[in-house]
Amino acid sequence: MTTPVAITLLTQPDCAYCDHAKRVLNQVSVDYPIQVIEIDLASDEGRELARKGGVLFAPGVLIAGEPFSFGRLSERKLRRALHRR
Repeated sequence: MTTPVAITLLTQPDCAYCDHAKRVLNQVSVDYPIQVIEIDLASDEGRELARKGGVLFAPGVLIAGEPFSFGRLSERKLRRALHRR
């Protein structure tokens, strides 16, 4: 995998799970080329992406525009998904 995978991270202020997701994404970026785009869940764009992706609460994660997870982000699950790409 050489082309960075776009990962959209839907966040909100004062969110411990959002901070955890950012740390996980930072760790994963060492091994996989990813481009993280952070969007506020309260913004118009964030609400629309959450609605389309079925994100019930922050943080929401979309990989290449496809829903992946919301809530506490699993590093293992993310690595498996990126490895399959």
